[in-house]
Amino acid sequence: MNEQTDLAQTLRTALAGVVQEVVVFRGEVTLVVPRERVIEALTHLRDVQRFEMLTDETCVDYYPREPRFGILYQLYSLSRNLRVRVKVMLSEHDPIMPTACGVYRNANWAEREIYDLFGIHFDGHPDLRRILLPADYQGHPLRRDVPVKVEENAFTFNRARIDAQKPYAAE
Repeated sequence: MNEQTDLAQTLRTALAGVVQEVVVFRGEVTLVVPRERVIEALTHLRDVQRFEMLTDETCVDYYPREPRFGILYQLYSLSRNLRVRVKVMLSEHDPIMPTACGVYRNANWAEREIYDLFGIHFDGHPDLRRILLPADYQGHPLRRDVPVKVEENAFTFNRARIDAQKPYAAE
């Protein structure tokens, strides 16, 4: 057995009442956890299994499938040189997650980004507001049901310089 299979079996046993499914695919271990138990799973992984680092937290929109959203936590164990992914599926009709900021402090900005771009709310987050888009922006642009629009570039400060450098002149 390889290290990922051993890890999957260990986590399947240790988190028997918490994890819905353990998947090993192409050398990566993914734990599928219900939303209500994700903090418990993350805390166990940090404290007992020694996954000290949250390397990424992101969201995937599986539109039009339901449950629509997948929240993914990428964890890394510095001491064991192992990685594990925790996945939580959310319905589009109830896109609310508990915040992981109490377990991993760097979840703060990742959760703000997910909120900004996908509209997922994180209960208990210390500062849940937009981080990338203007505060008055309407909608969440990374949702797959948002229509794609092409907008003219708003930066015109160097338009005259660029037009002067063209090798041809409009006649």
